[in-house]
Amino acid sequence: MYQSDTKSHAGWSQNVLKYIAMGTMLLNHIATIFLPAGTVLCELFTAVGYFTAISMVYFLVEGYGYTRSKRNYFFRLLLFAGISQLPYDLAFSETDTLKFCGLNMLFTLCICFGILWVLEHGNNRWIKGVAVLALILLSSISDWAWLAPIFTLLFRWAGKNRTKEAIAFAVAALLFGGMNVLGGLGRFSLEENLLYAFLSMAGIGTSALGILLCYNGARGTRCRTFSKWFFYLFYPVHLLILGILRIFLQ
Repeated sequence: MYQSDTKSHAGWSQNVLKYIAMGTMLLNHIATIFLPAGTVLCELFTAVGYFTAISMVYFLVEGYGYTRSKRNYFFRLLLFAGISQLPYDLAFSETDTLKFCGLNMLFTLCICFGILWVLEHGNNRWIKGVAVLALILLSSISDWAWLAPIFTLLFRWAGKNRTKEAIAFAVAALLFGGMNVLGGLGRFSLEENLLYAFLSMAGIGTSALGILLCYNGARGTRCRTFSKWFFYLFYPVHLLILGILRIFLQ
């Protein structure tokens, strides 16, 4: 009974973390689309949203290891990436004219999935290295370019080792914070730049605390089907609603 309850609690924790990630992603997108850049609320909502991407990458790497069909997993991701592209462009186009805004995050996760597949199946390390580098470069036209593939490599390196996972999260936070510092040079004062960089790292740090302290890797059985499809559907549906609101308010 105790072991069963532990597994159920772990699965519950996983779902709660994913629901939180959906909520923080929504706040991030609201900030990007509707709030004036540089305002306190915009920066706060944006920073909160950084909880999402690294959590999604973490669970992708973990899911890759235990999924019964990697092919089905990949094509499901690819299907919803395709479904989400028009809502993504609708939400993030800055004018009434619909334009291509880069590939959405689900396409990025497809690229990350491809990296994991190459590392698992490649026989020649040089060919694997070139293929992984090509996939990282491909991510340059997608959401969370460069970073999501690098996070994927970090979590694959960590495996199931908690100490290594903590190191992976720490490296990811420092890398992301450093990139934000560089991006803010010339745009903000030193104090503002460091503050925004710290806020950007806080989202990743919160994800690390949630996963490392509340999730032990066991899969629960309650509401598994509902949760899986909710996560896939939430992405295009919320983008479509935000895109329609953007056009209406504009």
